[in-house]
Amino acid sequence: MADRARKHVVVLMGGFSSERPVSLMSGNACADELERCGYRVTRLDVGHDVAQKLAEIRPDVAFNALHGPFGEDGTIQGILEYMEIPYTHSGVLASAITMNKDMAKRVAKSHGIPVAESKTMNRHDFTSSHPMRPPYVVKPVSEGSSFGVVIVKEDQPHPPQVITSDEWKYGDTVMVERYVHGRELTCAVMGNVALGVTEIIPQGHQFYDYDSKYAEGGSNHVCPAEISPNIYQTITKLALKAHQAFGCRGVTRSDFRYDDRFSPNGEVIWLEINTQPGMTATSLVPELALYAGHSFGELLSWMVEDASCLR
Repeated sequence: MADRARKHVVVLMGGFSSERPVSLMSGNACADELERCGYRVTRLDVGHDVAQKLAEIRPDVAFNALHGPFGEDGTIQGILEYMEIPYTHSGVLASAITMNKDMAKRVAKSHGIPVAESKTMNRHDFTSSHPMRPPYVVKPVSEGSSFGVVIVKEDQPHPPQVITSDEWKYGDTVMVERYVHGRELTCAVMGNVALGVTEIIPQGHQFYDYDSKYAEGGSNHVCPAEISPNIYQTITKLALKAHQAFGCRGVTRSDFRYDDRFSPNGEVIWLEINTQPGMTATSLVPELALYAGHSFGELLSWMVEDASCLR
């Protein structure tokens, strides 16, 4: 406890991406728990003057609770590297690659991780004909928390008009991906250990979108997932493989779809890896950590002690 009391942790939160509200929830939850664990904590709502603020605060460690662009894509990581402030989660390169869905899928596929067929295109190139046989999913290439995700059903006669409209605010580059039927599964990795698999069951939502992630009662978490041992093992192996393939550090969470409609072996598809997963006490990663025997405080303390530069 004495060592912790001497260690000054700045918790980076908020920021200016679409995920600002989520980041504030994660950041405050982590700051509260780190204080309970005995650390000296400063909370920093990140703005464009973050480097100046960090120079004034002079922390020993930066706990990165930012989500989305700037906080999750290698940008803040580069600032922390330049300032030589040890930080949690993954480094510059891993963060930049995993935040770009197209690049991430290329890397995953090259390492033998099963992914769904997809194509990346400019949203203005959508015409009256489908870019892929429905059903498919349209995703912004560099957004998190399912912002901008549109599912096109089999019977939809034309591409979704919102993609080319002025209302669209998620960038011009989008990924069109084959829709994978089945169950939503996720697996957390801590260091080089897969913690377990959770099934996510959205309540009143078509898929695990922003509201089902963060609204009260938006989803049920079944931890551990009630799936066959061989599928469970497959998913933990793939999550760890992705974590290592991208050169991730600290904690990550990989999301999967498991289609068991026609066979118990089914189809397992890796969707993406989250290098900055939500970190409230009831978020998926802390739930999985608790299942693996680590309390929320123990998880966060491990992350602080694991922090470094050159990640």
